[in-house]
Amino acid sequence: MDIKDIKADVVHDVTGTFCPVPLAELTAKMKEMEIGQVIELIADDPGSIEDVPAWCKSTGQEFLGMFEEDGEYHFFVKKVKEMK
Repeated sequence: MDIKDIKADVVHDVTGTFCPVPLAELTAKMKEMEIGQVIELIADDPGSIEDVPAWCKSTGQEFLGMFEEDGEYHFFVKKVKEMK
């Protein structure tokens, strides 16, 4: 399956923000979501390319992948465990 074919349950646009805002926003949204749901985070901070997968690893969430389009990065993260 192509990463662009993933249908996210939640789409959250954080373009125009920079570290640490994208990760803070991702954390807040993930806390509201149910286990098994997928979020598409849209960011334009190049630092997010490394930050989002690292955040997933440190929080135990599943990084499904990302793609770049027109200067925006689309990250897909599946909630696999509750967040504190």
